[in-house]
Amino acid sequence: MISKKSIIFMALGTIFIFGGLGILFVPPTRKIDLISFLVGVSPLWKQVGIGVVFGFIAAKAGWQIVELPRLARTKIFFVRLIKPIKLNIIEILLISLCAGIGEEFFFRGVLQPWLGIWITAFAFVMLHGYLNPFNLPLTGYGFYMVLVIAAIGYMTEHLGIVAAMTAHTVIDVVLLRQLSKAEVPPEPEEKESGDGYM
Repeated sequence: MISKKSIIFMALGTIFIFGGLGILFVPPTRKIDLISFLVGVSPLWKQVGIGVVFGFIAAKAGWQIVELPRLARTKIFFVRLIKPIKLNIIEILLISLCAGIGEEFFFRGVLQPWLGIWITAFAFVMLHGYLNPFNLPLTGYGFYMVLVIAAIGYMTEHLGIVAAMTAHTVIDVVLLRQLSKAEVPPEPEEKESGDGYM
């Protein structure tokens, strides 16, 4: 079982490593200074507001998919992974902020200009383990997440990186909170093969 210290350490590593790469490579990649990139196109209040609303809706819809009977074994995997850690709301916020800021800074800030929105979205979801050819139900959820991440990519270009970071953070907060308070469901009779990673 993963420990609370380990998951917080990984979260801090995410923001420092990916955030550091973003600071180094955003200016030469996007041909824009770092401050201008962080400020974005739209006012910050608008970016945060849209990010919160989109992230909440996307996370709630994603949880409804996870609740489907076909994804029962995947839900069991994630609940058993997260629930025993007993994350409190401050720890959930910390982990979510680290992932939301660090990953978006790198994937949307650095990789997206090179790979484009859709390839970056597929790469992001694949690296998180949701596109698994040996687990078709999980892959179905993965394709939903590709759409969500692509939408976040468009938000980056048309609103700003703060909108993307906010949406990502809210998605993680909602899903981690749901997993932390969920009851462990009974084992399904029909087995799914393989599991993904959060």
